[in-house]
Amino acid sequence: MAMHPCERVDLGFVDTAPYRFVSKVHLAITPEQLFEVLADAASWPQWASIITKVTWTSPEPRGVGTTRTVHMRGGIVGEEEFLAWEPFRRMAFRFNESSTASISAFAEDYRVVRTATGCHLTWIMAMKPNGVAGRFGLFTGRPVMGRLFQRFLDNLRRYTDRRFAAR
Repeated sequence: MAMHPCERVDLGFVDTAPYRFVSKVHLAITPEQLFEVLADAASWPQWASIITKVTWTSPEPRGVGTTRTVHMRGGIVGEEEFLAWEPFRRMAFRFNESSTASISAFAEDYRVVRTATGCHLTWIMAMKPNGVAGRFGLFTGRPVMGRLFQRFLDNLRRYTDRRFAAR
């Protein structure tokens, strides 16, 4: 599979990207439990339906510079590198390479705040498309994408409710 390099953006990109999607959810689990889920490669396809497989490509412990490969529907593959790994508070990554040339830059940021009844997650997905087709597709699909990303977090809430109900 041919891979295409993506811009090596830094953490600031999630706040300045031309396309940003911000989704939020309250979870009835601790930040420690949320990080257990986020570190579990098998959990991602359970709540983020676009993801079909996650493979960590760096040994533990996880941290800044950790890498993984994510396979998504439509045959899209992203080679990711973590830009932030603050246990129980924040994790963020970018694509270093993608199987589609329509992505110029891509990053996600997961920000976690402990609450009296669990934790609050703010997820920011940031991207810069490549080419006219990429920009047009993102612009026209923006409302649908925003709803889809919020649905992922609603799925995450249901998944974590089930996963931690027996504990």
